[in-house]
Amino acid sequence: MAVPPVCRIMDYGKYKFDAAQKAKESRRKSMGAQIKEMKYRPKIGSGDFETKTKQVIKFLQEGHKVKVTIMFRGRELFHPELGKSILDRIAEEAQGVGRVETVPKLDGRNMIMVLGPDKRSATKSTNSKDEHSMPERSGDGGSSSGKSR
Repeated sequence: MAVPPVCRIMDYGKYKFDAAQKAKESRRKSMGAQIKEMKYRPKIGSGDFETKTKQVIKFLQEGHKVKVTIMFRGRELFHPELGKSILDRIAEEAQGVGRVETVPKLDGRNMIMVLGPDKRSATKSTNSKDEHSMPERSGDGGSSSGKSR
């Protein structure tokens, strides 16, 4: 609003470059949540179930969605309640870090459920993960299997 009017001469190439850099930085900071998939079978053993469920919980803590699939073969398809019970156990185990986004449903020979990270517990889990990782680092100096030669 000055009299006479004042204008500013600027380098348009530099302006475009700065705008592109800001856009690139904002894309880098916004972590896009991926959909991870974990496949189970109705006759899964307890050890395999524990291992896969720990991996599902790790994915949820990292902020990813997890698609849990129960694959049925042959006559297993006639007992969908077995798959439903496994999915319910997974949802119960991951209750602290995730929530069920899509309820279990039968899709052909597969039963599918989608879990999403729980926003409220995400901040708590990152703080507690930092606390738990510190004692693990201070081990016994990296000794291997403990066998002496």
